[in-house]
Amino acid sequence: MALMKSQQFEAVYEFLQSKNPDETTLGDVLQLADISARAMQRFFADMDRAVYRELREIAGYVEALKHEIGAFKANEIKTSRIPAAGLELSAVCKATEAATNSIMECAEAVMAADGLDPAAYKALVREKMMLVFEACSFQDITGQRIAKVVETLQLIEERVSRFANAVAARDSTDPAVMSERERKREERKQRLILNGPQLGEPQTSQSEVDAMFSR
Repeated sequence: MALMKSQQFEAVYEFLQSKNPDETTLGDVLQLADISARAMQRFFADMDRAVYRELREIAGYVEALKHEIGAFKANEIKTSRIPAAGLELSAVCKATEAATNSIMECAEAVMAADGLDPAAYKALVREKMMLVFEACSFQDITGQRIAKVVETLQLIEERVSRFANAVAARDSTDPAVMSERERKREERKQRLILNGPQLGEPQTSQSEVDAMFSR
């Protein structure tokens, strides 16, 4: 931009160099004004083109961003996908609880049964084992429900990943961007070393556990 400006005002500079300040006339002033006006017209014309190009790029970015936001379908995720996943997980919990209770009741009945009558005891055991087998069939239904939840999570992950790539998003390390609930949850997890059930090796070392109990 500085080079462009220098070229555009070169005519003004050459005119001033060619004139003796002690011999300036009204005609020279008018001629200088005319040269300056033409130079300014070219300068603003070039600047307008640069601004228009930048605005067009911004408009293209905003249009692409609108398209990505539309493809994200946040309303569908909020009003349909996540509530449906919550209902599926709730059903899984209820089915697991019911199956556990049924199996425990059958086990207690077998353990409390009188074995003096072998035939009656055998019939009781057979009956309770059939109930246990029926209760264990819950895993098929719960597996299907969990598969639906996993599918929803994968869909959300794909949309979030696509949106993040489109806007070149970077994770912020500023604690100020976290909500108060997130901040309290994270502080509580760090304070109490709450990692929940582990998928593989324990994520909490024995030294951390010892330190927690020594407080």
